[in-house]
Amino acid sequence: MKLKFSPLAFTAFLLSSSLAVAQVAKPAATPLIPAGTAAEAAQRTLTLWDVLVSGGIFMIPLGILSIFTVLLILTFFFTIRRGSVVTPGFLQTADARLRKRDYLGLLSDSSRHGEMLARVVRRTLDFVTKNSGAPIDSVREIAESEGIRQAATLNQRVSYLSDMGAIAPMLGLLGTVSGMIKAFSALAGDVAASKPLMLAQGVSEALVCTAAGLLVGIMAFSAYAIFRTRAGRLTADLEAATTQFFATFTMTYAPSRTSARRELRDPMMLEEDI
Repeated sequence: MKLKFSPLAFTAFLLSSSLAVAQVAKPAATPLIPAGTAAEAAQRTLTLWDVLVSGGIFMIPLGILSIFTVLLILTFFFTIRRGSVVTPGFLQTADARLRKRDYLGLLSDSSRHGEMLARVVRRTLDFVTKNSGAPIDSVREIAESEGIRQAATLNQRVSYLSDMGAIAPMLGLLGTVSGMIKAFSALAGDVAASKPLMLAQGVSEALVCTAAGLLVGIMAFSAYAIFRTRAGRLTADLEAATTQFFATFTMTYAPSRTSARRELRDPMMLEEDI
């Protein structure tokens, strides 16, 4: 049996064979992704602002509290120091004035200084100048009470950091409870398609609020521990300086005899004299 050669059939066979070989040799084509979409997908990463916003409404008071905490830390760093309590220059000036019994001059000097010892000296000398016949025990009580008040003011300023360190975790816990309520409310919802997304948002809000509250609380309590130690040391310096001042003052102070006689001559004694 003879087969007739057909040029058309032979050409079709060659074309089909070449196409089959090309398809085998050609790698699988990858889907084309637009350049803009690929760039957006590569840059779609969570920023710090996105994390903070995901914490919900309770991040607002936590943010305000963190700002106040940082401001207090910076303020205490520059104000709670030995120069704000006592300075060697003022101590030398006070000692020199007291030895000369220049109480009015020392009162004027203490009015120009802002350290705590100067306030104690000013309060004491103000009492002495207005009550020249006051006994030394009364003057001692005035000096001690003013020193205690200044030390209490110093410790009270530091306690603000302790208050913020206690409030911040409570706010974070409140945000945590709010986020968990949202998460469980999503599980109880009717729309099944939105459950995973709402559950993730609620849990994210809870965790972010917890982390923020703990961060602010740890920062505030750490600063409180540092400044509390510094305040205790400065309180001891204030007590020592007040003791030194009053010891020098006691050696030079002499109540006015005229004023003392005037205080002793009350109406009852005048009647007896008559």
